[in-house]
Amino acid sequence: MSTRTIEPEEIKNIKTETTSDSKLIGYIPSGLYIIAAILILASVAFPYWGMVLNAPQYPGGLEMRVFVNRMTGDEDPQLDEVAEIDGLNHYIGMKSLYEAAKFERSIAIPAVILMVIFLFIAAIWHKRYTWLLTLPAIGFPFVFLGDLAFWMISYGQNLDPYAPLSSAIEPFTPTVLGTGIVGQFSTQANVATGWYMAVGAAGLIVIGLILRTSAYLKRQRS
Repeated sequence: MSTRTIEPEEIKNIKTETTSDSKLIGYIPSGLYIIAAILILASVAFPYWGMVLNAPQYPGGLEMRVFVNRMTGDEDPQLDEVAEIDGLNHYIGMKSLYEAAKFERSIAIPAVILMVIFLFIAAIWHKRYTWLLTLPAIGFPFVFLGDLAFWMISYGQNLDPYAPLSSAIEPFTPTVLGTGIVGQFSTQANVATGWYMAVGAAGLIVIGLILRTSAYLKRQRS
């Protein structure tokens, strides 16, 4: 059985091909990070969560849309729907919606900008631990939902005992997703466009991390 000696030129060609492949794979995660950064930045223009409160005196329901830094209704110029919902909540002893998550809303835009900067750094700076810079963006949509759930539960479980309808409504856990019933009212809550954009960005980042890790392991084996 004969063996063939690999010539130095062949070794050089193999190394060149491996390096080229690694560089090509390395560009893909960078592109995914940049697309993710753009998605997250654009997502702030869209609501992350929405709720419709169905009440007898409002046949079409009252809509509330929650962005990362503000709350609005359905943009009806003749009716401030958030204020209307706030007024109804007052009768059952719930605190004003405008007081919820004030700190989170105040830092939301700077936090988004910081995440975008982190993603651009991770895209162009290929170092061993730069993947840590992507973690805030991956967790962002889920932290948003978790914080929203915290405030909803806090408001529902801490009703004012001296409110006009306090005797008719027991402390409750509001529904963050899906249909809920509160007395004679029903609510329908769902995540919205901005949240899906942020989740899509998180998915792109995870794919980029997998590809970059794969390329790194391939280089180590080579």
